[in-house]
Amino acid sequence: MAGHSQFKNIMHRKGRQDAQKSKLFGKLAREITVAAKLGTPDPNMNPRLRAAIIAARQENMPKDNIERAVKKALGNEGENYDEIRYEGYGPGGVAVIVEALTDNRNRAASDIRSFFTKSGGNLGETGSVSFMFDRTGIIEYDRSVASDDAVLDAAIEAGADDVVSSEGGHEIYASTEGYRDVAKALEAKFGEPRKAALIWKPQNTVAVDDETGEKLLKLMDLLNEHDDVQHVYANFEVSDALLAKMGG
Repeated sequence: MAGHSQFKNIMHRKGRQDAQKSKLFGKLAREITVAAKLGTPDPNMNPRLRAAIIAARQENMPKDNIERAVKKALGNEGENYDEIRYEGYGPGGVAVIVEALTDNRNRAASDIRSFFTKSGGNLGETGSVSFMFDRTGIIEYDRSVASDDAVLDAAIEAGADDVVSSEGGHEIYASTEGYRDVAKALEAKFGEPRKAALIWKPQNTVAVDDETGEKLLKLMDLLNEHDDVQHVYANFEVSDALLAKMGG
């Protein structure tokens, strides 16, 4: 069944929808503050903070907001957030990973569990689906930055594991251990990427019918709209027709 990969396309759909909501800046600021608290406030020495700042810039978050989020960490202001990973199965047995930053574990767990249950899925234990994903680094560039061959050559030289070039741009994958060095080498050659982060990449994707796909897309939206949820990953593909119907 030809279709769109949820891994690539739902992320873009999410970006367009969340960009219309003021809460997006709150989520980005939360990640910046947590990253700065856990490491150094210097993004050149803190790859997680650098990734968070790049993500904020991509969404046109004002520089003042970014600096304020870093200062919050330095002054130990605001809430302390727990990082939690939830894993479960959505409609059709599709594997779903949810990453959250929350100041209320009970609320987050209750809300996320209810989203899974209402969609016809179920929340599982930590580790129940993550074995179907690879924890990996991704560095993304726009299509216009260089030719496929030039990006491939640079990625190989930098020590990347894989490169996928398409109309949507260049995606370079690297191991969690080598990700920072690969990102720095590519940035020196091509400039700041549009995205640089550690992600959960599905080892395989499952094509679902439109009825199941619609339920899954609604579950993705519910999860992504929750204040505590930072990232959602799943391993399904949906048809072009359904994406068009759902406004994707």
